[in-house]
Amino acid sequence: MAETHLSVKLLYNTPNPDSAAAAAARQCYSAKGASELLEALSQDEVAKLVRQVVKSGHHSVLEHASFTFAAEGISRACTHQLVRHRIASYSQQSQRYVKAKDFNFIMPASVKTKGKEREFIDFMAASAALYSSLCDSGIGKEDARFVLPNACETKIVVTMNGRELLHFFEKRTCSRAQWEIRALAEEMMRLCKERAPLIFENAGPSCVCNLVCPEGKMSCGRWKSVPGCVLKGD
Repeated sequence: MAETHLSVKLLYNTPNPDSAAAAAARQCYSAKGASELLEALSQDEVAKLVRQVVKSGHHSVLEHASFTFAAEGISRACTHQLVRHRIASYSQQSQRYVKAKDFNFIMPASVKTKGKEREFIDFMAASAALYSSLCDSGIGKEDARFVLPNACETKIVVTMNGRELLHFFEKRTCSRAQWEIRALAEEMMRLCKERAPLIFENAGPSCVCNLVCPEGKMSCGRWKSVPGCVLKGD
């Protein structure tokens, strides 16, 4: 049992996601087939089309580009937030079938800052000991898991399309998002920008992608440094 940290890998994505989105956009206004359009599109045309659909909000064509991630070193507290994003596919490590006798855990930085690290670790050990005792007494893993903490590490595979990812990044890279899911979203966004730089060119919190901060008096103030951004909300 030990503290562990976030790791995210992009397992797979639609080949040439920017071009796939551009061909889908062009198909809407062409008598030609998408495969023929894809072959004919120049890089300049792809860039123009993708930027146009992103700016105009016609994001349906971005749904043709999908991205599959493997995330490890994240807590159950984090994935409880993640799975609220419904337009996605999830395959998570099961506590019902995978024994968590010596589970790893995620420790918030605030615990260390406040000098509570030892107490936190002791609680993790006590939870692991009780879990093992329940399992050893014949109680099934599906019931013994009730004593496992939210800090318990989990592993999950996540698939989202381009449209949902833009929404996910807008909500979860905001400084108002909880720190762990923000770190997950920022790493996913970094990987997406490498594979689809046009789709995700302006991806980020609302103050970046929409030039609007909806947080009102709860705003972090970042909007002030973004040219053209305005503050809304109470």
